[in-house]
Amino acid sequence: MAEPEIDDIDHALLRLLHADGRRTFADMAERVGLSTAATKRRVDRLRESGVIIGFTVQVDHRKLGWAVEAFSEVRYAGTSTVTDIVETASRLPEVQAVYTIAGDLDALVQMRVRDLEHLQDVVDRLRRTGTVTGTRTLMVLGRWTRS
Repeated sequence: MAEPEIDDIDHALLRLLHADGRRTFADMAERVGLSTAATKRRVDRLRESGVIIGFTVQVDHRKLGWAVEAFSEVRYAGTSTVTDIVETASRLPEVQAVYTIAGDLDALVQMRVRDLEHLQDVVDRLRRTGTVTGTRTLMVLGRWTRS
């Protein structure tokens, strides 16, 4: 399947939906200068072509008591497969995402925890999976994301 042609209006619609996935077609249409029907057709085309793969909710984890976000750089035993890496790390409920990467490290594991003691516990549990040979953990101080 050929890559869909994406223009500036499509990019604007994607930014609007990224900021608020529940935004109405009428609101987006007004912001990009199209009719509501034309806006809906563009969004439908972006969904059908696979550019938009779903709509999600954004959660303020601090309000749920999970104020600390951290990433652990993780090295695994040389015999570990990518599937093993993802499975061992994702078993921990505090793990939000596992990025397998090329280079010196095997994975970057994103975690959400209540406090520093909880972070230490999670890193210790990750290390005890049997295949982890080393970790280095980085705490997130702030966050910026592109919409």
